Amino acid sequence: MAVQEARHTGGSGAGARETAHAGGCTCGDCPHGAREGHRRAVAAFLSRRDAFAAGEGLPAAVAHSASASRQWVSEELAQSARAVAERGRAEGEAWLAGLGRRTAVAVWAAVVLLLLAQALTAVGGGWTAARTAGLAAALVVAGALTAASWFHRARGGALAPVIGEDNRLSTSRAVAAAWVLFVAYAVLVLAGQLALASGPDRRDDLVSGLGLARGAGAVTVLAVVCGIAVLVRRVVGLRVLGQRLQKVRADRPRAGDLLTDDAGRGTFADIQYVVISAVALVFAAVRLARRPDQLPDLPWGLAVVVLVSAATYVAGKYAEGGRPVILSVVRAREAGDLDAPIRTGDDIEIRGAGFVPPGAQRADRLSRMVVRIGAVNVHVPLVPVTGGFSNPTDDVLTVPVPADVEPGRVDVQVVTSAGVETNRYAIDVTD
Repeated sequence: MAVQEARHTGGSGAGARETAHAGGCTCGDCPHGAREGHRRAVAAFLSRRDAFAAGEGLPAAVAHSASASRQWVSEELAQSARAVAERGRAEGEAWLAGLGRRTAVAVWAAVVLLLLAQALTAVGGGWTAARTAGLAAALVVAGALTAASWFHRARGGALAPVIGEDNRLSTSRAVAAAWVLFVAYAVLVLAGQLALASGPDRRDDLVSGLGLARGAGAVTVLAVVCGIAVLVRRVVGLRVLGQRLQKVRADRPRAGDLLTDDAGRGTFADIQYVVISAVALVFAAVRLARRPDQLPDLPWGLAVVVLVSAATYVAGKYAEGGRPVILSVVRAREAGDLDAPIRTGDDIEIRGAGFVPPGAQRADRLSRMVVRIGAVNVHVPLVPVTGGFSNPTDDVLTVPVPADVEPGRVDVQVVTSAGVETNRYAIDVTD
């Protein structure tokens, strides 16, 4: 009752203003644009969290009770965090809508750079049919990517196929897409030269340039990276459904997703796969520039290096993640308290691992965590400290045992923000 009264009194001022200006109105107090609105919402949330961490802003109705004040602070921060999350999703949608245009501009800028490079290198040797075919192939690829950007303009333009279901850039899909585009460009270059060839001998040489003996390395790498893109999607999907991998959705894709995990930490498997694939692509592009009359003859040594890198990447996908687990549950004891069994109203400390999924460190995600004590679902309270939260953490959760829990032996189970359930751990609650 004290918490409800405090929310009606203490939160009526700033909360009412936030509600009044949370939409898309055009008054002077409202942020213009999704990015500015998200920035202001984040700044307001951080200021409010740090104020609560310093003991400021608590209503008098709950200040006398540590448990009531903790509950009131947690609910206020959870509501504010949900507002930030809504602003973040709006910014992400606006960013994706503009990504298609930026992608198209980048593609045509690459075509212009190719034209300038060909013009500069043609000063000494003159303009050749291979240069014309290369430029024509670039125009065809750029036109196809521009059309894809228009059809998928609300989902990131031409990058839509490489954005995963979790709204992050997929490393396996990006590598496969790069190889597909390169091989398609190489074949179009040969097709353009074949169309411009004048004699039958020249046409026969160009057709033989498509022989498997010359392009076996590149074709093998293409087949492997495309197969890995499909395999990884299947592996991740099955692990998520089997609750062996926790996935939370991102607000928008970022370039760093190619090299990091969901929490933004660099991962060896992803980094080495991208780096080695990029090196092999650069080598293949140089070979195509030197011999535009045949598929790039990727040496088998380099092809095997790419295959080893791809195998390492797949092994990393199998090894990552894991189901959260409860290792122990004890009564939370403050300094000066006597040792005692767990009773209703006490705080319990749940120790384990994997309670906070990668990418779920934001307050709106943390506020969705639930501890199931017997038949009662207890939301994990947010305990702010300067710069973050002391509860919940990835390995320790502290929650109160509500009065609705019947004395006796009950099971404790944690449900993470990704919806994954831990094992059940039995505790004894006394009168």
